[in-house]
Amino acid sequence: MSILFQQNRGLWWDGDSFHFIEQTLLPFTEKVIVTRDWRVIVDAIKRLAIRGAPAIGVSGAYASILAFREAKGEMNQWREWSSLIAKARPTAVNLSWAIQKLLDASDQFEGNPEDAILATANKIASDDEAMCEQMAEHGLEVVPEGSSALTHCNTGFLVTYGIGTSLGVLRRAHEKGRLEQVYACEARPLGQGARLTMWELGRLGIPGTLLCDSAVGRLMQDGKVDFVMLGADRIARNGDTANKIGTFQLAVLADRFHIPFYVVAPSSTFDPAARNGDDIPVEYRSDEEVWKYQGNQVAPAGSGAYNPAFDVTPNELISAIIREDGIIKPPYRF
Repeated sequence: MSILFQQNRGLWWDGDSFHFIEQTLLPFTEKVIVTRDWRVIVDAIKRLAIRGAPAIGVSGAYASILAFREAKGEMNQWREWSSLIAKARPTAVNLSWAIQKLLDASDQFEGNPEDAILATANKIASDDEAMCEQMAEHGLEVVPEGSSALTHCNTGFLVTYGIGTSLGVLRRAHEKGRLEQVYACEARPLGQGARLTMWELGRLGIPGTLLCDSAVGRLMQDGKVDFVMLGADRIARNGDTANKIGTFQLAVLADRFHIPFYVVAPSSTFDPAARNGDDIPVEYRSDEEVWKYQGNQVAPAGSGAYNPAFDVTPNELISAIIREDGIIKPPYRF
């Protein structure tokens, strides 16, 4: 069995090749892709076989390493390919952040640039792993004894180089006996909650309950949610947060029912260039993702569709942001 499945990892670098779980096949097929081709990684990021902001950043860094080796010392070629890697998905700031780290390292190092950029990529990965543990430790402070959490999309080991962001917190809380169960939204149109979060919860032995995205209001009316906890793809300086589409409406409902709403994200997800949510680019994806589901037609071909991959939650709806350096409460000034 692959080391990814043995250690509950979504991706892995062995010094020569990059390994990742093909997320589009989950939960029915557990397949690991092993590649030395940066284009395979870029394609995987674009089609969501690799997804989640921290994982995209780590994967982009190692894709750039593979591109450097293919360029055989032609720095202009490597920079051109790295630029293509950085643009694989626009909303998750971790990707462009990681590529810029490697470019900066190559400029500042005297000697073989590969040594510098490989050391930088390895540090991005190891830092992400460490930050996951630190976020989980801080996040335990907000999890009440015997509580039930609601989460959205997928934020566990599939989307980081460690145990995950918000799902990492919930994992540690369950291990310590504080958390009874997790409610997971389906996360249409691609079902990351149904396919991936429920799969991760099952592997980790955490009781999970799946619900349609549109059932959240009723769930909260029934008093079944003690807190909402999810991740982020980009956070602006004022705390406005971009995350999987549907997050904003969860925040509005949580506010209506006075339920704490927490965002868990590493510092690499914060964008100092974005003053507020208006500065965060939102990716729009193909209509086909909406009128098809898991390859099955659910609407007439050619139907019009509105398909933003993310929405932006205003800072006033966020109770706290949990980062590797602690729990940050409003007002947010990053």
